[in-house]
Amino acid sequence: MPSVAGQMRSEIRGVLFHESTIMSRLDEMAAEISADYGGKEITVVTVLNGSLMFSADLLRRLEMPLRLDCLSVSSYHGASTTGVVTFNQLHLPDVHGRHVLLLDDILDSGHTLHAIRDKLLEETNPLSVKVCVLLRKDVPRQRELEADYIGFDIANEFVVGYGLDYMERFRNLPYIGVISEEAIVKYAPKLA
Repeated sequence: MPSVAGQMRSEIRGVLFHESTIMSRLDEMAAEISADYGGKEITVVTVLNGSLMFSADLLRRLEMPLRLDCLSVSSYHGASTTGVVTFNQLHLPDVHGRHVLLLDDILDSGHTLHAIRDKLLEETNPLSVKVCVLLRKDVPRQRELEADYIGFDIANEFVVGYGLDYMERFRNLPYIGVISEEAIVKYAPKLA
């Protein structure tokens, strides 16, 4: 009987970015972000849960004063976006008069980041909002949005690992890989 780790690996069709590649790219991104803000204090707003690992590793590399806050939103059901962004908390972070760096795991349809950015701009009056993503998927955006900082560009494949999940599985993989079609079917939400 295969171990849990072995079973998870067998459900990955291929590895796109190994842990060492991700860490190297985070070093470069942190240097770019630190230089752009020039020592100004920022508030990092992390979108949970997918960007948790990305945020933790990137923040440790930033050489600047910062505050951290988190937002919990949802827009996915299974492997596809619903197009509706639900904010899962009552209050937005207090970023009035602050420079905000919005961190998310992936820029796909654009719905989630567009909704968050607009809500922050409309309701909290920050000095600025920049968007930083680990992955930018090569797909037409349903909502126009460009990220200011991008870790990697990827093809239109469903990826997991390094915080990204499928049905709350695979987040703990130390790399980013493409999930197999068999695993998508195996863990797909069951209709009642």
